[in-house]
Amino acid sequence: MAVSALVACGGRSPLPEPGSKRGVAPDLRGVRVLLLPVQQNLGVAGDPDAEFAYGLRERGQGVLWISAADVEERMARSPGTPARTRGLPVGVFLQAEVDRVGDPLYGELRRTAALVSAEVVVLPVQASLAGTPGEDPRVRLWTALIDVRTGRVAWFSVLEGGAFPAGDPRGLASAVDEVARTLLWYVGG
Repeated sequence: MAVSALVACGGRSPLPEPGSKRGVAPDLRGVRVLLLPVQQNLGVAGDPDAEFAYGLRERGQGVLWISAADVEERMARSPGTPARTRGLPVGVFLQAEVDRVGDPLYGELRRTAALVSAEVVVLPVQASLAGTPGEDPRVRLWTALIDVRTGRVAWFSVLEGGAFPAGDPRGLASAVDEVARTLLWYVGG
């Protein structure tokens, strides 16, 4: 597994922090993009998968979005294909800066994307709540864009939405909007 865990001086690279972004996402218009479900949901109310689907499709017109439901439908017709959309081994993204995913994650993504002829995968790694005691929490989203042919992580971010009372749907919506605006930078607005 190719993980950038060391810096030039031999130490460990810092973990991604809120607001961090790495890489610039390519213009995805005309590209077949598989949007996977959120792999780890740590206390975020609502439906992060539906919010991601809505937020990215709304902003990313011209992108050929493929949903996890499309993959699951195809898997039902191809029971011999060992592919899945949930429960992927994404822990490496929470431990170090990742330049290229290796197996077993790479194999999983490659097989799953092949079922629907996707070129890249949007992988929502984790949704969690963040904040300090006495303040309204923020929804934090860890998201990666991966080229399934090479396993290269083209773009990665840890972004937060606005502070809203716990359970308020605006918290999740604002976090997804931040991801959508950053990932689909070329749309503007």
